[in-house]
Amino acid sequence: MISTRNIEHLDREITKAEILVEALPYMQAYRDKTVLIKFGGSAMDDPKLVKSLMHDIVVMESMGLNPVVVHGGGKAISKAMKDSGLEARFVNGLRVTPPEAIEIVERTLSGTINPGLVELVREAGGKAVGIPGTNVFVGEKLMEKDAEGRPVDIGMVGRVIGCLLPRIEEALQLQLTPVISPLARELGTNQALNVNADLAAAALARELKPVKLIYISDVPGLMRDPSDPTTLIRSINRKEAFELIEQGVISGGMIPKVKSAVDALNAGVRKVHFIDGRLPHTLLLEIFTQDGIGTEIVREQR
Repeated sequence: MISTRNIEHLDREITKAEILVEALPYMQAYRDKTVLIKFGGSAMDDPKLVKSLMHDIVVMESMGLNPVVVHGGGKAISKAMKDSGLEARFVNGLRVTPPEAIEIVERTLSGTINPGLVELVREAGGKAVGIPGTNVFVGEKLMEKDAEGRPVDIGMVGRVIGCLLPRIEEALQLQLTPVISPLARELGTNQALNVNADLAAAALARELKPVKLIYISDVPGLMRDPSDPTTLIRSINRKEAFELIEQGVISGGMIPKVKSAVDALNAGVRKVHFIDGRLPHTLLLEIFTQDGIGTEIVREQR
């Protein structure tokens, strides 16, 4: 006679098998496809969540997907600047990066955060390679304006105007996950520029054309009321995204992120997702389950 304990164990094992069966169509659909993941926000502050995400990426590798990671690192940069006696200042959400600070930014992103993420992938049994953003992103300096509309020099801060893909393509051919820092090389001077990681990922997506561009941050997704997670918007198309901006539902720092997501869709990316990195295995839930976990923006509603 089967004991209650054995029945409970069997039920758990059957549930695991059912999860794999549910995931099967997605494994088949995305095999050998590239998925671009932008990772940032406060989710990077919790070592357990970072480790969980790197495990998810190894699972993706094992299932035949080709993940590509662009990471942020804002809080780590602020700390490194403070330790060096430099004040963190922002203009219109962009970090002011004077010439004396760009070396700190580059060292923190490409010398500390990037190799740390690569090592976590390797510890989880995966294969990854760190690529400095200066070997991928071509940029030009940004000039911002203050509240009165006057130009403000924000230093070594840029926007991406082009991407160099050979290092990424070589890594993918070798079945390595590229992990890329958000730095650009200025066209003409070859100086390093600090770039917004969200916008850098979108620029890369426009040229790499992955099947999915996934933003992992510290919010559940796009919400009609940012203070109420139950108002999460599950799926919208490009037209609806701009309507939400006009209505003020999408506001502040989410506006450039959503606009860049739509640009990526226009360039050939199939779907863009916004998901909450504070939850364990959020990446796998978004890719391999029917309902997903955050917000998706698609070209047209099905």
